[in-house]
Amino acid sequence: MIALIIIAVILLIIIACGVRVVPQTKIYIIERLGKYRKSWDAGIHVKIPIIDNVVNKVSLKEKVLDFPPQGVITKDNVAMSIDSVVYMCVTDAKLFTYGVENPIAGVENLCATTLRNIIGTMDLDTTLSGRDQINKNLEAELDAATDKWGIKINRVEVKTIQPPKDILDVMSKQMRAERERRQTVLEAEAHKESSVKRAEGDKAAKVLAAEAERDAQIALAEGKARSIKMVYEAEAEGLERLNKAQPSNQILRMKGIEAMKDIANGNSTKVFIPSSIMDSVGDTIGDLSIKAEAFDIGNNMPVNKKPKGAPTSESDPATKIDSSKVTKEVQAAGAQQRGEVEENYANMEFKY
Repeated sequence: MIALIIIAVILLIIIACGVRVVPQTKIYIIERLGKYRKSWDAGIHVKIPIIDNVVNKVSLKEKVLDFPPQGVITKDNVAMSIDSVVYMCVTDAKLFTYGVENPIAGVENLCATTLRNIIGTMDLDTTLSGRDQINKNLEAELDAATDKWGIKINRVEVKTIQPPKDILDVMSKQMRAERERRQTVLEAEAHKESSVKRAEGDKAAKVLAAEAERDAQIALAEGKARSIKMVYEAEAEGLERLNKAQPSNQILRMKGIEAMKDIANGNSTKVFIPSSIMDSVGDTIGDLSIKAEAFDIGNNMPVNKKPKGAPTSESDPATKIDSSKVTKEVQAAGAQQRGEVEENYANMEFKY
């Protein structure tokens, strides 16, 4: 009875050892008597103790492989070091286990040799500025080479490109020269733009000044035209009102006498013949004419340049016309007419 209990305990221990739980993102490679039997996915599995063995536990997670810097030589014979980062994952656990002895080392060596081949076809400037192209070419080469290992290369990134120290010094000088050139170009463009803006400003100022002068001249001309128009309109309105008022002859004669006062201001010799005398004298004066040529006065008479009110010289020819018959008649008629005008002026009433 005790022996049966011992055998049962041993069997339970053997069965318990044969039960395995595979976690998520893991694959177990099972061999039976040294030969590949099957791959266990995530879950509970039972194996035959001693006969079945787990030879490899493969993770399906993406791995990040950071390789040390690799020495490369460019097309223009510049030696440098480049380190890269490879992102990979296992797609076939059987190939990953049996395809290569050490898959990680294989990927590292393959990455180094492929990187040397790619950089060998590029010069220094292209290498420094063509990281994206290097990443794409390296990823394509590694992915094609690792398919038979059950590995998928998701992407490859070039982390650091380290040229030699002398190349770095030359690049620094080149960068400094390029910065100085850009600064000079920017200063020249700024000076050019400022000159152009200043010239455009001067041009606009002159144009505005010319337009202002033109507008001022136009406004002045319009003002002058309006003033002239207003003067003539005022005169026309005054004449119209005067015609509507219908002034009498006595008022017109008085206005004529007042106008003669202004005409009399001056040093020249004048002879006044009122229009009323012309009406009274009639044909007698008409035949003789009232012009100065009829008396032969003006052509032979010197101009009196003495101030107004100064005594006239007896030799003045204008004082010798009193002996003329015509002059006496004119003076008599004028005196009579002035008397009549003054009498009418004193007795008339003004109506406006």
